[in-house]
Amino acid sequence: MSDKQVVGVDVSKQFLDVSFPDGQVERLDNDQAGIEQLAGRIKAVDLVVMEATGGYESAVATALLGAGLRVAVVNPRQVRDFARATGRLAKTDRIDAVLIAAFGRAVEPQIVPLPDDKAKELQGLLVRRAQLVAMRVQEKNRLELMHPGMRRGIKEHIAWLEAQIDKLDIDLTAGLRSSPAWRAKDELLQSLKGVGPITSGMLLVALPELGHLDRREIASLVGVAPFNRDSGKMRGRRAIYGGRGRIRTLLYMAATSAIRWNPVIRTFYEQLKERGKPHKVAMVACMRKMLTILNAMVRDGTAWNPQIKPI
Repeated sequence: MSDKQVVGVDVSKQFLDVSFPDGQVERLDNDQAGIEQLAGRIKAVDLVVMEATGGYESAVATALLGAGLRVAVVNPRQVRDFARATGRLAKTDRIDAVLIAAFGRAVEPQIVPLPDDKAKELQGLLVRRAQLVAMRVQEKNRLELMHPGMRRGIKEHIAWLEAQIDKLDIDLTAGLRSSPAWRAKDELLQSLKGVGPITSGMLLVALPELGHLDRREIASLVGVAPFNRDSGKMRGRRAIYGGRGRIRTLLYMAATSAIRWNPVIRTFYEQLKERGKPHKVAMVACMRKMLTILNAMVRDGTAWNPQIKPI
């Protein structure tokens, strides 16, 4: 176990349950006063670790980063897996804070910068768009099953959802075009055939590490790097796990388009199929290839080039 000075913070809407390096656990309010109190007490620690909790962690993480502290906002599933691996099955806010601190000492979590206000705004628009698209799919599925007398109302709701999605698309485009830096990256990403404005926008706001990691690191972060499942002489099927699900979903749609319109990705997919790879395996490979190409494009500041080498 590392001797790093690590603070674990279990974040909820109202409270911050904090595990300090000296073993004390204390509950603070998740408000300005509580955050300032926390920042004042942990000026000399090596790392502060907290779980992503749907946005409740944003204020405290931003304040601690502003105070010059190293902050890691980690996937809750990683902490739960760590708990199971170490036999810690009990769960309370106090126990969770201690567990998060132990996770930070045992594992070197990646320090991820939080998005700025503009990125948060665009991320909110993207999340809302995804919600509306899901609602539209549900309503269209219901339409076929409903009594004819109910269909008019469902059709009206579908039309309203489509209008709202169109409005969000306009707002997203305007937001991406409002900053020269964002506009340049957006145009760069969309130069790769298969990547449209929604995929580009999501990559910009939800994957700020793009262009700053190598191809293996970015594939692992998103969750398109296959993990080995071998034991003794047995060689199990490789599988992807974890990562950022929303990015992965968009990459799947982008790869589906790229297989039709991008000759490099299409040829790559066809070669995999000729070698007997199942469709899903070939698709994940195409997603990973597209991601590493995009990573290299952002890293080098160059538009799509079939000869680009993703390293």
